[in-house]
Amino acid sequence: MFLSEKEIEVRYAETDQMGVVYHANYVIWLEIGRTQLIKDLGFSYAGLEQDGYLSPVTNVNVNYKTPVKYGETVVIRTWIEKHSKLRTTYGYEIIHEDGTVASNATSEHVIVKKDNFRPVSLKRVHAAWDAKYVEIAKENA
Repeated sequence: MFLSEKEIEVRYAETDQMGVVYHANYVIWLEIGRTQLIKDLGFSYAGLEQDGYLSPVTNVNVNYKTPVKYGETVVIRTWIEKHSKLRTTYGYEIIHEDGTVASNATSEHVIVKKDNFRPVSLKRVHAAWDAKYVEIAKENA
């Protein structure tokens, strides 16, 4: 299974009055994990945008297990859960330093043309990137 990992040091600004990471910040961490996975595979999301494409989120689901607090370091693990012609589902775990799961999540994305938001297959836009996603999604099946 191809698994990307990215370490995050929890910043004070990410917490609420209780010193616990505010729930919406987890979605930002998912983006960090997703970007790291793409980079680890040798591709560039910024390059995709430069080519005139975007990958908007169509669904996100976050399950909060145990709180993350200021001063902690967590690891975001990211993988390809599913990949089809038009949709990619990423899987995530946010892990405490002691190995316990703080959160697990999924996000679904499509590729669209930047100028008209019409969906287009990743295979048509970047065949090598699509082939890699197909390969590692099968490993995770």
